[in-house]
Amino acid sequence: MTKLTYSSIENPNLTSWVWIAPAKNTGKRNQQRYSSKKRFDLLQPLRQMLDGVDVRDRELAHRLCEMIPSQCPFEREVKLFGRTLFRIPPLCKLNPLYEEVVALRFRALSYLADECGEDVSCYC
Repeated sequence: MTKLTYSSIENPNLTSWVWIAPAKNTGKRNQQRYSSKKRFDLLQPLRQMLDGVDVRDRELAHRLCEMIPSQCPFEREVKLFGRTLFRIPPLCKLNPLYEEVVALRFRALSYLADECGEDVSCYC
């Protein structure tokens, strides 16, 4: 067995005879290749605008908390004579701006509670 030393690593001629087995082609490698591609996102400017809203006004914070619901308004159970016929699941997560809108509402609630010292239990 050949001992590998610092001088043999520096000299590429001595280490070039080593066979390195090629990696097996796995699904993860393909996923990395496709996920590393940059995709054009039409909603990115809107996302940045929503993330950039700085809540520093009490009236704006109240308006945002009133306009943005705390729970998905589309979730329903359709009942007839006390029996559930079908259930409509929450559709808010299908909204591509859902995370940004929820974060904006959270910033407004935090501003009212922390900076203004108001009770925000009416918005929960």
